[in-house]
Amino acid sequence: MGLSPARPLTSPLVIATHNAGKLREMRELLAPFGIEARSAGELNLPEPDETGTTFAENAAIKARAAAKATGMPSFADDSGLCVAALDGAPGIFSARWAGPDKDFAAAMARIAHELDIRGVAPADRRAHFVSALVIAWPDGHEDLFEGRVFGTLVPPRGTLGFGYDPIFLPDGHDRTFGEMASADKHGWSKTGALSHRARAFAKLAEACLPSID
Repeated sequence: MGLSPARPLTSPLVIATHNAGKLREMRELLAPFGIEARSAGELNLPEPDETGTTFAENAAIKARAAAKATGMPSFADDSGLCVAALDGAPGIFSARWAGPDKDFAAAMARIAHELDIRGVAPADRRAHFVSALVIAWPDGHEDLFEGRVFGTLVPPRGTLGFGYDPIFLPDGHDRTFGEMASADKHGWSKTGALSHRARAFAKLAEACLPSID
């Protein structure tokens, strides 16, 4: 994966996710390029078991499964929050910390509790988001792009975004991801991209999508 030159990406495309928040963000990122995309959820594809030990491995599992099922190029993201004082947790288990009901309020409270019992001062609550994007083709070709954004964890603020966005204050900003509109959080160019997913997508766009004015 990623050893051969990146392949140009064309329509139609499968976005291999059942997560409504991720789907919305991916469609926003793809929209300027006119790429037609349907989600794995809309196509009633089963969710594969994410048995990888890294974000890249889990993204590849999802993208490969969708490409095999549909015969179309498939695009998957695996992403999560890594908290330095928790030895990188929740990491690849970020979604699982929210439980089967996707209760991210409970997951954010768990992180705060874990940091409290370790006596981690507010200024030392460093964390970063990671996004691994994999495009898989039915013939086995794959491309991988990764992005990260660093910041500090704060009490939840804002109702925009999804997941752990309300507790993440990116470096150099005074608003959490939960307080940012999509245009502020994402962008798609290398200079404008802020979020981890947008930074990974900027690399993908440069390698696989046509230039746009």
